[in-house]
Amino acid sequence: MNKSTVWLTIFFAVLIWSGIEPKDSFTWFLEVVPALIALPILFATRKKFPLTSLAYGLILIHAIILMVGGHYTYAEVPLFDTIADWMGSERNNYDKVGHFAQGFIPALLAREVFLRLEVVKQGAWCNFLVCCFALALSAFYELIEWWVALATGEDAEAFLGTQGYVWDTQSDMGMALIGALASVILLSRWHDRLLLKLKKQ
Repeated sequence: MNKSTVWLTIFFAVLIWSGIEPKDSFTWFLEVVPALIALPILFATRKKFPLTSLAYGLILIHAIILMVGGHYTYAEVPLFDTIADWMGSERNNYDKVGHFAQGFIPALLAREVFLRLEVVKQGAWCNFLVCCFALALSAFYELIEWWVALATGEDAEAFLGTQGYVWDTQSDMGMALIGALASVILLSRWHDRLLLKLKKQ
Protein backbone atom coordinates (compact mmCIF):
# COMPACT_ATOMS: atom_id res chain seq x y z
CA MET A 1 0.00 0.00 0.00
CA ASN A 2 1.62 3.29 -1.11
CA LYS A 3 1.56 6.57 0.80
CA SER A 4 -1.25 8.05 -1.29
CA THR A 5 -3.49 5.06 -0.61
CA VAL A 6 -2.79 5.24 3.13
CA TRP A 7 -3.49 8.99 3.08
CA LEU A 8 -6.80 8.57 1.27
CA THR A 9 -7.83 5.62 3.44
CA ILE A 10 -7.32 7.62 6.63
CA PHE A 11 -9.02 10.69 5.15
CA PHE A 12 -12.17 8.87 4.06
CA ALA A 13 -12.32 6.64 7.15
CA VAL A 14 -12.36 9.69 9.44
CA LEU A 15 -14.73 11.56 7.08
CA ILE A 16 -17.23 8.70 7.10
CA TRP A 17 -16.99 8.36 10.89
CA SER A 18 -17.49 12.10 11.36
CA GLY A 19 -20.58 12.06 9.14
CA ILE A 20 -22.33 9.29 11.08
CA GLU A 21 -24.86 10.92 13.39
CA PRO A 22 -22.96 14.17 13.98
CA LYS A 23 -24.09 16.43 16.81
CA ASP A 24 -25.42 18.95 14.29
CA SER A 25 -25.58 18.18 10.56
CA PHE A 26 -25.34 21.81 9.46
CA THR A 27 -22.29 22.42 11.65
CA TRP A 28 -20.73 19.20 10.39
CA PHE A 29 -21.02 20.41 6.81
CA LEU A 30 -19.60 23.84 7.62
CA GLU A 31 -16.63 22.35 9.46
CA VAL A 32 -15.65 19.65 6.94
CA VAL A 33 -16.19 21.66 3.76
CA PRO A 34 -12.60 23.07 3.76
CA ALA A 35 -11.26 19.50 3.77
CA LEU A 36 -13.66 18.54 0.98
CA ILE A 37 -12.50 21.55 -1.07
CA ALA A 38 -8.83 20.73 -0.46
CA LEU A 39 -9.13 17.12 -1.64
CA PRO A 40 -9.84 17.78 -5.37
CA ILE A 41 -7.23 20.56 -5.38
CA LEU A 42 -4.60 18.14 -4.07
CA PHE A 43 -5.69 15.55 -6.62
CA ALA A 44 -5.52 18.04 -9.51
CA THR A 45 -2.05 19.31 -8.56
CA ARG A 46 -0.45 15.98 -7.53
CA LYS A 47 1.55 15.63 -10.76
CA LYS A 48 2.26 19.21 -11.84
CA PHE A 49 2.94 20.54 -8.35
CA PRO A 50 3.41 17.68 -5.87
CA LEU A 51 3.96 18.79 -2.29
CA THR A 52 6.48 17.53 0.22
CA SER A 53 5.52 14.55 2.36
CA LEU A 54 5.49 16.89 5.37
CA ALA A 55 2.92 19.14 3.70
CA TYR A 56 0.66 16.24 2.78
CA GLY A 57 0.92 14.83 6.31
CA LEU A 58 0.01 18.16 7.90
CA ILE A 59 -2.93 18.65 5.54
CA LEU A 60 -4.28 15.26 6.63
CA ILE A 61 -3.89 16.19 10.30
CA HIS A 62 -5.72 19.47 9.69
CA ALA A 63 -8.52 17.62 7.88
CA ILE A 64 -8.88 15.23 10.83
CA ILE A 65 -9.06 18.16 13.27
CA LEU A 66 -11.86 19.67 11.17
CA MET A 67 -13.74 16.37 10.95
CA VAL A 68 -13.57 15.72 14.68
CA GLY A 69 -14.79 19.26 15.33
CA GLY A 70 -17.54 18.74 12.80
CA HIS A 71 -18.72 15.50 14.38
CA TYR A 72 -18.98 16.75 17.95
CA THR A 73 -19.01 20.53 17.31
CA TYR A 74 -15.95 22.36 18.57
CA ALA A 75 -17.56 23.17 21.91
CA GLU A 76 -18.38 19.55 22.77
CA VAL A 77 -15.39 17.34 21.93
CA PRO A 78 -15.43 14.83 24.84
CA LEU A 79 -11.68 14.68 25.49
CA PHE A 80 -11.52 18.44 25.86
CA ASP A 81 -14.51 18.40 28.23
CA THR A 82 -12.43 16.06 30.39
CA ILE A 83 -9.40 18.34 30.13
CA ALA A 84 -11.57 21.31 31.11
CA ASP A 85 -12.78 19.38 34.18
CA TRP A 86 -9.18 18.60 35.18
CA MET A 87 -8.28 22.27 34.87
CA GLY A 88 -11.39 23.50 36.68
CA SER A 89 -12.64 25.30 33.57
CA GLU A 90 -16.09 25.37 32.03
CA ARG A 91 -14.82 26.01 28.50
CA ASN A 92 -14.06 23.30 25.95
CA ASN A 93 -10.91 24.55 24.19
CA TYR A 94 -10.82 22.18 21.21
CA ASP A 95 -11.49 25.19 18.98
CA LYS A 96 -8.14 26.64 20.07
CA VAL A 97 -6.43 23.48 18.79
CA GLY A 98 -8.19 24.06 15.49
CA HIS A 99 -7.09 27.67 15.29
CA PHE A 100 -3.51 26.80 16.26
CA ALA A 101 -3.53 24.33 13.36
CA GLN A 102 -5.07 27.04 11.18
CA GLY A 103 -1.80 28.95 11.61
CA PHE A 104 0.67 26.08 11.91
CA ILE A 105 -0.28 24.18 8.78
CA PRO A 106 -1.11 26.97 6.29
CA ALA A 107 2.18 28.63 7.28
CA LEU A 108 4.11 25.57 6.12
CA LEU A 109 2.06 25.38 2.92
CA ALA A 110 2.60 29.07 2.20
CA ARG A 111 6.32 28.62 2.81
CA GLU A 112 6.41 25.75 0.35
CA VAL A 113 4.63 27.70 -2.37
CA PHE A 114 6.61 30.91 -1.77
CA LEU A 115 9.98 29.15 -1.95
CA ARG A 116 9.21 26.81 -4.83
CA LEU A 117 7.73 29.57 -6.98
CA GLU A 118 10.58 31.88 -5.91
CA VAL A 119 8.18 34.51 -4.62
CA VAL A 120 10.67 35.20 -1.85
CA LYS A 121 14.00 33.73 -0.74
CA GLN A 122 14.62 31.78 2.44
CA GLY A 123 15.21 33.94 5.47
CA ALA A 124 13.58 36.56 7.63
CA TRP A 125 11.33 38.06 4.94
CA CYS A 126 10.03 34.62 4.02
CA ASN A 127 9.25 33.87 7.66
CA PHE A 128 7.53 37.24 8.09
CA LEU A 129 5.37 36.86 4.97
CA VAL A 130 4.45 33.28 5.87
CA CYS A 131 3.20 34.43 9.28
CA CYS A 132 1.35 37.34 7.64
CA PHE A 133 -0.35 34.91 5.26
CA ALA A 134 -1.43 32.61 8.10
CA LEU A 135 -2.79 35.52 10.13
CA ALA A 136 -4.63 36.91 7.09
CA LEU A 137 -6.15 33.49 6.45
CA SER A 138 -7.27 33.29 10.06
CA ALA A 139 -8.84 36.75 9.88
CA PHE A 140 -10.62 35.82 6.65
CA TYR A 141 -11.99 32.67 8.28
CA GLU A 142 -13.37 34.78 11.13
CA LEU A 143 -15.11 36.93 8.50
CA ILE A 144 -16.59 33.79 6.96
CA GLU A 145 -17.91 32.77 10.38
CA TRP A 146 -19.48 36.22 10.74
CA TRP A 147 -21.10 36.04 7.28
CA VAL A 148 -22.48 32.56 8.00
CA ALA A 149 -23.87 33.78 11.32
CA LEU A 150 -25.57 36.73 9.63
CA ALA A 151 -27.02 34.50 6.93
CA THR A 152 -28.24 31.65 9.14
CA GLY A 153 -28.84 33.19 12.56
CA GLU A 154 -29.04 30.72 15.44
CA ASP A 155 -28.18 27.78 13.16
CA ALA A 156 -24.56 28.98 13.12
CA GLU A 157 -24.13 29.12 16.91
CA ALA A 158 -22.35 25.74 17.11
CA PHE A 159 -20.18 26.69 14.12
CA LEU A 160 -19.07 29.92 15.82
CA GLY A 161 -18.25 28.06 19.03
CA THR A 162 -17.68 31.23 21.06
CA GLN A 163 -19.15 29.62 24.21
CA GLY A 164 -19.91 33.08 25.57
CA TYR A 165 -16.26 34.22 25.43
CA VAL A 166 -16.26 37.87 24.37
CA TRP A 167 -12.66 37.76 23.08
CA ASP A 168 -13.12 34.52 21.13
CA THR A 169 -12.42 36.02 17.70
CA GLN A 170 -9.25 37.78 18.84
CA SER A 171 -7.96 34.74 20.73
CA ASP A 172 -8.65 32.55 17.67
CA MET A 173 -6.45 34.79 15.53
CA GLY A 174 -3.86 34.92 18.30
CA MET A 175 -3.69 31.12 18.36
CA ALA A 176 -3.27 31.06 14.58
CA LEU A 177 -0.38 33.50 14.85
CA ILE A 178 1.25 31.38 17.57
CA GLY A 179 0.77 28.34 15.35
CA ALA A 180 2.41 30.08 12.39
CA LEU A 181 5.39 31.19 14.49
CA ALA A 182 5.76 27.67 15.89
CA SER A 183 5.67 26.22 12.39
CA VAL A 184 8.41 28.53 11.15
CA ILE A 185 10.60 27.93 14.19
CA LEU A 186 10.14 24.16 14.46
CA LEU A 187 9.78 22.98 10.87
CA SER A 188 11.90 25.25 8.63
CA ARG A 189 15.09 23.17 8.60
CA TRP A 190 13.24 19.89 8.10
CA HIS A 191 11.14 21.52 5.41
CA ASP A 192 14.24 22.86 3.64
CA ARG A 193 15.71 19.35 3.44
CA LEU A 194 12.48 17.98 1.99
CA LEU A 195 12.29 20.80 -0.55
CA LEU A 196 15.84 20.08 -1.67
CA LYS A 197 15.01 16.38 -1.98
CA LEU A 198 11.89 17.19 -4.00
CA LYS A 199 13.87 19.50 -6.30
CA LYS A 200 16.31 16.69 -7.13
CA GLN A 201 13.56 14.28 -8.16
